[in-house]
Amino acid sequence: MRLVQVTIPAGKRQTVLRVLDDEGIDYVVTEETSGREYTAVAYFPLPTNAVEPILEELRDVGLDREAYTVVLSAETVVSERFEQLKESYAEKEESEERIARQELEARAEELASSLPTYVVMTVVSAIIATAGLLLDSPATVVGSMVIAPLIGPAMAAAVGSVIDDTDLFRRGAVLQLLGIVLSIVAATAFAIFVQTTNLVPPGLDPLALSEVEERLSPNFLSLAVAIGAGVAGAISLMTGISAALVGVMIAVALIPPAATVGIGIAYGEPSLALGSAVLVAVNVLSINLAALVVLWYSGYRPQRFFQRDQARVATLKRVVFLVGAIAVLSLFLGGVTFDSYQTATTEQDIRAGVDAELEDPAYDGYELVELEVRTTSEYVLLQRPSEVVVTVGVPPDAPRPGLAAAIDERLAAEYGLDVDVQVRYLEIEES
Repeated sequence: MRLVQVTIPAGKRQTVLRVLDDEGIDYVVTEETSGREYTAVAYFPLPTNAVEPILEELRDVGLDREAYTVVLSAETVVSERFEQLKESYAEKEESEERIARQELEARAEELASSLPTYVVMTVVSAIIATAGLLLDSPATVVGSMVIAPLIGPAMAAAVGSVIDDTDLFRRGAVLQLLGIVLSIVAATAFAIFVQTTNLVPPGLDPLALSEVEERLSPNFLSLAVAIGAGVAGAISLMTGISAALVGVMIAVALIPPAATVGIGIAYGEPSLALGSAVLVAVNVLSINLAALVVLWYSGYRPQRFFQRDQARVATLKRVVFLVGAIAVLSLFLGGVTFDSYQTATTEQDIRAGVDAELEDPAYDGYELVELEVRTTSEYVLLQRPSEVVVTVGVPPDAPRPGLAAAIDERLAAEYGLDVDVQVRYLEIEES
């Protein structure tokens, strides 16, 4: 529910009040005594989704853009007429919780925080994310997402597109680009600092850290996360729900991958930097596309009629650009996804071949303890199984009948795999 306060221009009092009466709206009118060109101030409660159409109707009858209008959140309204008005608007197609375009624009501007605050919070969140990744600490990485201010610019760009506010769109787009660049630079600088000051073990391999490894090979599931974050961000914005939790979701898609890019640069790992950079780009584009589509589909348009065609053309162009860019980057995601599938399938074949070989009577008493498939990189990120390390448990006096060669021959004959096979024997004595 909303409480609306509007100043009524001279000569428009009866016209404005007639509109409110025709709509069945309860109102209170006070005299305006400031000596300006306004004669009265009207106060009236409205259902959330009624604010925009009522304000539009008042604009049509002469309540100009210069009129002083305030929209406040109302906790409770006790009025029979208000309940009837609420039921009337609940029957319309628009969601009962959909806020007015004016509120949407104000919220988007508020979320796009001031530049100094945005820069500081982005840098701090990137540094914390980098520390969490290097510590392999999921809790620390989550903490970095909580303070990341990235939801504001994404929503500002989407809102600016649908309501044809070029300044708001440009501000959102520039802040997003600035945020990503700042995150990568801050993460790189911090990772280099911890290396040179030995705050991490000297031989640390970032690729061995599970939190880093998750961002090494992005696939299509990453796209789903980003699109979901964009949809959630737009819905939270247009329903007036707190954007804090949704902001964490958007930060999930952006801050850790950007920090991973910095770690890849600092440690000289091009595959890590490239894979994470593609993930960041896809996530940014997907969040913007999802938010833009949701807001446009929800019916938000510019106030002036002649601006609507212009907004539709601009929005369509941006949607086409975003879809095209995502499609190009999705080729990369598709390649990584297919490569991951092939690698997993190959590992299954290798395990099946090893199990089949150990079932041979010649290896009676042998027990498979561990199977490790090592891969080498091809074309930066694509992986190819190159070595199989098999650890088997054997009795102390068991013969060693050339298990490595037998496995190698079976894998080549049955699965067409050309890999090096290493067998490690672990003596097991049982009482």
